[in-house]
Amino acid sequence: MIQISDSAQRHFRKLIEREAIPGMGVRLSAVDPGTPRADARLEFAEPADLAGDEWAVDCEGFTLYVSADSVGWLDGAEIDFVTQATGAQQLTIKAPKIKGAAPGESASMVERVQWVVENEINPQLASHGGKVAVQEVSAEGVVLLRFGGGCHGCGMADVTLKQGIEKTLMGRVPGVTAVRDATDHDSGQAPYIPRGSAA
Repeated sequence: MIQISDSAQRHFRKLIEREAIPGMGVRLSAVDPGTPRADARLEFAEPADLAGDEWAVDCEGFTLYVSADSVGWLDGAEIDFVTQATGAQQLTIKAPKIKGAAPGESASMVERVQWVVENEINPQLASHGGKVAVQEVSAEGVVLLRFGGGCHGCGMADVTLKQGIEKTLMGRVPGVTAVRDATDHDSGQAPYIPRGSAA
C-alpha cells in the first residue's frame, strides 16, 4: 500500500492541470531496487507512456501509476509535499523496502558480510571516493578485503580497516573473527591521503 498525502495530491493536481493533457497521471517506479543506489522516481505519464501492467492508485483528480516490477519494492512508501521551516517546499518519498532487507539468520556469513559492506561500509567510504570489495570469507571467519578508489593506496587505510570496517563487521555479523587487507597499496592511482603523508 502506498500513501500519498493530501498536500502531495494537491501539488500533483496543480502541475497536471497546468499541462492540460487529457488522462495525464503520475508514474512511480523503483530505480536500482535492492541495492545501496536504490531510489524512487516520479514522472508525469500520458496514457500512451504506460505499459499497461502498472498498478493504479486513484487520487483526487489524477491517477498514480506504479510500475508492476516496482510494486514489491515500493510497498509501504509514503509520498508527501512538505513546507520546511525556511518556507521552502519539498516533495519527499520514503520507501522503506526499496534498498532491500538485511539477510536473515539463515543466510550465509558471506551474504551477511556482503550486505553490510554494500549497505553500510561502502556508502561511508564513498565520501572519500573509496570503496572495498569482499575477496574472501574463510571458514574461520576471516574476511579478506580489497580497497579501491580513494582508499587504494591511502595512508589511512590501516586505520579505516581496524577502527571502522573490522569493528563494524565484527559487531554486525556473528562469526567474523578478523578483517584483513589484501590490497597492493603501492599500486594506488589516486589515494585520498597518499601513503607517507598520514600523521
